[in-house]
Amino acid sequence: MRPIATMPLDVAARIKVLFADIDDTLTNEGRLPAVAYGALERLSAAGIAVAPITGRPAGWCDMIARMWPVAGVVGENGAFYFSYDQQTRRMRRNFAIDDAQRAANRERLEAVRTRILAEVPGAAISADQLYREADLAIDFCEDVPPLADGEVDRIKRIFEQEGAVAKVSSIHVNGWYGAYDKLTMSRSFAADILGVDLEADKSRIVFVGDSPNDAPMFGFFPNACGVANVLALRNRMDAEPAYVTTARGGYGFVEVANHILAARREVA
Repeated sequence: MRPIATMPLDVAARIKVLFADIDDTLTNEGRLPAVAYGALERLSAAGIAVAPITGRPAGWCDMIARMWPVAGVVGENGAFYFSYDQQTRRMRRNFAIDDAQRAANRERLEAVRTRILAEVPGAAISADQLYREADLAIDFCEDVPPLADGEVDRIKRIFEQEGAVAKVSSIHVNGWYGAYDKLTMSRSFAADILGVDLEADKSRIVFVGDSPNDAPMFGFFPNACGVANVLALRNRMDAEPAYVTTARGGYGFVEVANHILAARREVA
């Protein structure tokens, strides 16, 4: 991982889409700093399409798509994208799996939920579970005392033993049934909403993240960036970002935004 300041100016100046995780990437210690939200506004105003790519639930993503300065949001680790059209006042919702299958999957996840809570003391159901459409989120440090890495890995193994996909974020282990992740739904979002082919344009897209569930994005985008806290998890990720910031969380995200916007001014 190289410092974000070393991203060549001509590369940074050509960025036209910025995807970013939310927890511990846009936020810092559970809060969204004003400077991070301001960076979203500045990027959008500069004509760069911005979209959070998050593990957070559908209920949160509906609000984000409506109220934040973004082109849309991919939620629940790729279960859907939401994009709100301000002119028509219509929300476009696209799910990876249809309503009936999601309902069946939720029933299957109930058995996984029971097993995890019985076998991993200290784990809890995420406080945002009520607002989820497709996955089960197990809290290991957001609203509970932090669990050891071995216990986090144990939660992930239980999901996988039950035939589910499982991904570890900075705060939750998310599990679901379905062949999708952040990258697969980002492809659909980019094509449908932005008119962008991820494969053809990936050098002009930056993803910013911080944790193991971001690995598909880190591995795909050649100019992916990690905020500084990613360094603590580098041995737990399947792929690493090309660049890293000096600051953590939302303050690191501001570094990325500033570098891209300064490069645009410099090259113009």
